[in-house]
Amino acid sequence: MSTPPDVGPVVSAIEGERIVAPEPRQTGRRATRRAGSFTPYALLTPALIVLAAITGWPLIQLVIMSFQEFGRAQVFGAPPEFVGLQNYIDILTDDEFWQVLSRSVWFAAICVIATMVLGILVALLMQRLGKALRTLVSVGLLLAWAMPPLSATIVWGWIFDTQYGVLNYVLVNWFGLTQFEGHSWLIDPLSFFFVATIIIVWGAVPFAAFTIYAGLTQVSDEVLEAAQLDGANAFQRFFLVVVPSIRSILVIVTILQVIWDLRVFTQIYALQSIGGIAEETNTLGVYIYRVSLGSGDFGAGGAISVLVAVLLMLISIYYVRRNVKEEEL
Repeated sequence: MSTPPDVGPVVSAIEGERIVAPEPRQTGRRATRRAGSFTPYALLTPALIVLAAITGWPLIQLVIMSFQEFGRAQVFGAPPEFVGLQNYIDILTDDEFWQVLSRSVWFAAICVIATMVLGILVALLMQRLGKALRTLVSVGLLLAWAMPPLSATIVWGWIFDTQYGVLNYVLVNWFGLTQFEGHSWLIDPLSFFFVATIIIVWGAVPFAAFTIYAGLTQVSDEVLEAAQLDGANAFQRFFLVVVPSIRSILVIVTILQVIWDLRVFTQIYALQSIGGIAEETNTLGVYIYRVSLGSGDFGAGGAISVLVAVLLMLISIYYVRRNVKEEEL
């Protein structure tokens, strides 16, 4: 006869002539929740207060501003006028907004794919290198990762400079491609985003490479050796053994890269200042800046910011749910 799951082992103690049975003991998740139900919230409270002060209040102000006519006059003290959903209607019916959104999505997709491919390749390379060379590669990645985005953009801008750029010099004098003499890489939108992609991917690869390399170190060598003994080649071992083992890491890194590349600002704005055409190369971050400060329409800029925040929040919710599911397994 089986014992109920919430009752301990049936053991009796005899006190004189009276038989005393042990009381049922609480086991499982209910007892654990009662024991430490308050502690997690107490530990999270300071961080929640800081986030509410730094992020929550400005976000609330942004949402309120998106429902108002807030221009230069309101900056100098004039009372804002409540316009309801008019800012959102104006933005969603503006062809330029949809062009910028489409351009930003395509640009982010290309950057994310390039970053993930190069990050995986660099991580695999680091796994195969010896200790000395791995340390050298790690130092180089850290230097690239530590460089501020504005400084990196200025350096790459010198490389692609029209008159004194290293790239034009090499193409003309080393390879004889005279059509690149005095060539401007930033005037044409396609070559502009080619340069921007190089800068952004160059700065993002170190994070992806380090994170994926950390995941690769956790892949079981015994499983890889078993797959090799079964006749699996290098590609089969990677896609059938390694990728499933680090799938959660790949998903998390990909989602983070999508979020970061959709809201990129510094690199695009700096390249536009060097020589790009803003109207043809705006992305979401730069577009919000130019609508708000350039045109002085902070209400419309707030509406665009709220729409972008909702888009990024949906991506973040997927990331959080994915992370929670991985922890529960």
